[in-house]
Amino acid sequence: MIMLRALKTDCKNMARKAGVWSLRQYLGFALKTTRWTFRVNEQAWPLLTSQNGQTAVVAFWHEILPLTPALWWWAEPQNPHIRLRVLISRNRDGRMIADVVAPWRIWSIAGSSDSKGKNKGGAAALRRMRASLRNATLVAITPDGPRGPRRQAQQGTLALAKLAGKPIVLVGATCTGIRLKTWDKMIFPLPFGHGTMACAPPIDMQRHNQEEGSGGETFTQKLEHALDNMMHLAQQPSSMSSPAGYSQEKVALSPLSLMPSRVWQVAATVLSPALPFFLRWRQTKGKEIPSRVREKMGFPSRSRGNANLIWFHAASVGETVSILPLVCACLAQKTDFQVLVTTGTVTAARLLAQRLTHPRVVHQFMPLDVPRWGKRFLDYWQPKAAVFTESELWPNMLGLCHTRNIPVMLVNGRMSASSFKGWQRMGRVARRMLERFAWVSARSDEDAQRLKQLGATKLLETGDLKTAAPPLPVDEAELARLKERLAGRRIFAAVSTHQGEEQQIAQAAKLIRRDYPDVLVLVIPRHPERGADLSVMLGYVPRRGAGQMPTEDDLLWVCDTLGELGLFFRLASCVFIGNSLPGVLDGGGGHNPYEPARLGCAITSGPLVQNFADAFAHMATGITIVSTAQELAAWVRDMFANPGKRQQLADNVQRIATANANLPERLAKHILAQIW
Repeated sequence: MIMLRALKTDCKNMARKAGVWSLRQYLGFALKTTRWTFRVNEQAWPLLTSQNGQTAVVAFWHEILPLTPALWWWAEPQNPHIRLRVLISRNRDGRMIADVVAPWRIWSIAGSSDSKGKNKGGAAALRRMRASLRNATLVAITPDGPRGPRRQAQQGTLALAKLAGKPIVLVGATCTGIRLKTWDKMIFPLPFGHGTMACAPPIDMQRHNQEEGSGGETFTQKLEHALDNMMHLAQQPSSMSSPAGYSQEKVALSPLSLMPSRVWQVAATVLSPALPFFLRWRQTKGKEIPSRVREKMGFPSRSRGNANLIWFHAASVGETVSILPLVCACLAQKTDFQVLVTTGTVTAARLLAQRLTHPRVVHQFMPLDVPRWGKRFLDYWQPKAAVFTESELWPNMLGLCHTRNIPVMLVNGRMSASSFKGWQRMGRVARRMLERFAWVSARSDEDAQRLKQLGATKLLETGDLKTAAPPLPVDEAELARLKERLAGRRIFAAVSTHQGEEQQIAQAAKLIRRDYPDVLVLVIPRHPERGADLSVMLGYVPRRGAGQMPTEDDLLWVCDTLGELGLFFRLASCVFIGNSLPGVLDGGGGHNPYEPARLGCAITSGPLVQNFADAFAHMATGITIVSTAQELAAWVRDMFANPGKRQQLADNVQRIATANANLPERLAKHILAQIW
């Protein structure tokens, strides 16, 4: 009996899904093959397209409800940031309508006017609609819905507009179709016909109230007459000119592609069967954690919990470090939310586990940009907002977030000269990605200009989050132990080194030792997994990752541990930043100079710093550029010989590196303003 009931329920659900799908396909086909004329009042246009975040209550009679997606398809291409919610009743028919239009990014608020002592969700819906209007979202409502009487306005529209302090835009429509035998005589469109939308001037609620007007009419009666007038205007032949103050345009609605790149979408889908083998190959290289590799395909490995969730994504170690203050600021400002942080690399995941242990923070690996995997990821985690970092631009994931009305923001936005040239060659894809960001906060004015040229439409103040991070943490007990063990030695650190420059650092170390026999050079590779090979290459020098300490005779010490830069920067009085010397195999680009600067280190670097050009330019008074092992050795000897000069250089960069201390709090407010 139980199985029979379950089977019956499954059949009903399948029949309902089939009905919803069929209705959606037909309605979309009919509306998009209709030749539409839009008669829009010039004052209503910026409200209907939500220009500069403007919102309004959009009101229309219940009978034209099936036609209104055409208005949305007209408005959305004019502003990719536009958001819409429609009040739809909680009954069975209302839920079916909501399911039909949801894939078109028309989101519903469930409820209708309470009547006869029955709670139909009217009060809760009113609160949600007010919150939506105040958060840059249009709200559509049928004044005579959901059960009529036909063309008799209820009080809900007026109450909502007054409560939110927003104007009302009235809409009328008609098209080639049939009238259903329902209480509202609903218009159902037929394909390949003609249709007209008419949108009235906005009604400013500050200039209207419910007092009796001229002729004894109430505001509700005036609303009814104005809506009837819009229906009459929509029924006028398209050959007739529109009234003064109205623009008229004929539009052919084509299906709206919400994914920034169809080519990218298809390519990722086609390649997806081979990607698991690629991930297994990465496992053999130590670049994936075997027990968590399925996260890269969108499968969760942690429980989500019931709280609302903000999603932050940072690709690697540098980006992860930069967003930690921002994550903490959001957690402090929104105590009822949890945070999901995704990274692309294992080292970033390990660093996050060391730096941020918080009961409301969950880490997962970012799924590869395959549509099916992205859907699986979003279905499970259901973020209320997404925050990407620096240059993380993934067309499929951005498109999926856009289809689900998830606001996406870009912090510390970075666009190097080479990346800018590359994206210019794919200008349409870049524009469709960047215009989908709710806002972009660029790392520098130069980055902001490049992002704007590529298509970013709303840019906040610029500011580098890497200048806002707190000093790197340290194990005080371990610091004291090492200071005691290494007492009497002059310490120089070469950090974030890459292949092709470590030999030059070793050569410089030998030159320094001629004048300072007590020198110890810490070689800290960017990728700790290279530690063993690096030790062999440098002559079997001791490795911290193997628990080895340098003796008095050791010149070099490979520090191949993760999350201990704060320790090494406090041990060393002067620092070289790697991936910057000519000859580096990765092509160079430099690394973040803010971390050693915040801890009072004198800094030098090679000339290849294009990835952090702005940071190095800002610190030009404190950072010395060297190009050879000889120049590096000369600089270190100078720092050892002149402590006052070394301190002055360190003070210069430290002031710059701590200038943006309140940037995370400011950005956190902008992030939370997108959540409602």
